[in-house]
Amino acid sequence: MEFAEASGQEGSVMRLGYGGDVSNVAIAAARQGLSAGMIGAVGDDAFGGKLQALWDREGVDRRHVLRPGGSRTGLYFITYEAAGHVFSYARDGSAASRYTPADLPTADIAAARLFHASAISQGIGLGPCDATFEAIHLAREKGVSISYDTNLRLKLWPLDRARAIIHATAALADILRPGLDDARLLTGRQTPDAIADFYLGLGPRIVVLTLGSEGCLVATPARREVIPCLPVAFVDASGAGDTFTGAFLAEYARTGDEFASARYANVAAALKTRGIGAIEPIPRRAEVEAVLSGEPA
Repeated sequence: MEFAEASGQEGSVMRLGYGGDVSNVAIAAARQGLSAGMIGAVGDDAFGGKLQALWDREGVDRRHVLRPGGSRTGLYFITYEAAGHVFSYARDGSAASRYTPADLPTADIAAARLFHASAISQGIGLGPCDATFEAIHLAREKGVSISYDTNLRLKLWPLDRARAIIHATAALADILRPGLDDARLLTGRQTPDAIADFYLGLGPRIVVLTLGSEGCLVATPARREVIPCLPVAFVDASGAGDTFTGAFLAEYARTGDEFASARYANVAAALKTRGIGAIEPIPRRAEVEAVLSGEPA
């Protein structure tokens, strides 16, 4: 669950919201028409119940989200500074941090078309990290396409360990989704092209590097293209990258065209930034397609 800083009558307050990058991705994908499900664990508390209700409303399959008795849901807090969002975490001992490979729904992973994972899931504990690797290896053995977001949170783990785990996982991915700032820290490269070269060298077929207000760079061994961002009346960037990822995966599953999928995802992410919060402003397919067909954003 997410607590985000907001303005109140007596100064700053913390506004309760739904968060978690893989949950945001699943909801964004579902709103574009993709059948999506979650794997993980939530707490046996009010927050866990709220997340279950959210996934039910959004049509995200939660059969494989555990809710161990007596456990608690992980929380994080967002404050805003001149440089952007600042994240603080209260995830030690949470239900998700205790997830292990033994908890994986192996049959459903093997039957999926796409499996998406995030470095944040790996950073919250050794068990979830091992489970992520186990799930990816199983999916690869069954021919399932792997999508991986290198989402770096240095408050979860030190840079050297994060770099080693993230790059070992990136080498197993078909679709890699780094962001520019994280990629500079992880790779030591500074330019988008150099970062794309580095990550393609690890083995992914497709690298989709988000560039913030500059859009994204889509790179394959044969082609690369910078796709500009859609100008909109910006309000809040929370969850924009996750919206991009979910929309990209939904469109890629539909078309198999990574460049068209990135154009679609750019529009979806831009539309999301017009509203406050990570979930509520995520657009549905009809809204995205209307803008792509020429309607104003």
